[in-house]
Parts: sequence; structure tokens; C-alpha cells
Amino acid sequence: MNVAIGTDHAGFVLKPTVIEAIREAGDTPVDCGAFVLEPGDDYPDFAAAVARAVASGEAERGILLCGSGVGASVAANKVRGIRSALCHDTFSARQGVEDDDMNVLSLGARVIGPALAREVVRAFLGASFSNAERHRRRLEKAMQLEARDE
Repeated sequence: MNVAIGTDHAGFVLKPTVIEAIREAGDTPVDCGAFVLEPGDDYPDFAAAVARAVASGEAERGILLCGSGVGASVAANKVRGIRSALCHDTFSARQGVEDDDMNVLSLGARVIGPALAREVVRAFLGASFSNAERHRRRLEKAMQLEARDE
């Protein structure tokens, strides 16, 4: 599976750990930047790149890193078809995929350390949407909200 990854300056320090975790899971990282540490890097730019890679099918999933993870998640969710969530625990990362078909994981590099980030990424990448009727029904209702607001 291709996994798009993007980070602003605040998440940059965690990026090598996450790329390694993607590879350890047997998946292929698609690096959407930042490529050098620049204090002026803005999370919406990288969130958009990751979200567009997932929405276009270039990547099946995405991972975003910023200081808190909140801003990147908010920005990514502005792209049609993206279901990004901020997760700092393995349960949420796994259940977000299984129940809500989450396709972009956001992490706060100023909130969690490398060891926990690696575990959360593994949980996210190892999970699959359950396709249970109740989850499909709820997901469809959420997607209808997106369609109505155009």
C-alpha cells in the first residue's frame, strides 16, 4: 500500500520515525514534504498534498505530522473524500479505520514521542474497514453531509 506522508516544521523531527514505521509495515511511503526543515513551513500546504494524494488514488492512506496534529487534520478534511482524525493512541487509530474508514492519520509531534508514534502508525496501517452494515450506514450519512455542503 502507498502511504502519503507530509509534515510541517513542527512535525519534521518525527518524520524519519514514521517513514521507517511505514516501511516496517511492508508499505511504501510517498513523501509529500517537507524535505528540509524550514521554520516557515505551513501545515495546510502539506496537509493538502497528502489529502490530494489519497483522494486521487496515488496513495491508499496518508499520515500528517504537525505540532499538535489538529491543524493538519482540519486542513486535510477540507479535501473531498478525506476522513482524517487526530489519534495519539492505538485504539483510536485502529477503530478509526475499522468503524469510520479513516484514510488519513494526523499525529502531533509535540504531543507524542517516537515510540508511541510508531505504535499508532502500525495500528492505523494494520486496520481495515469492517464493512459492517451499521458502519457503512453511518459513513454514508457523513458523506452526504460533504455532498450537501457544496
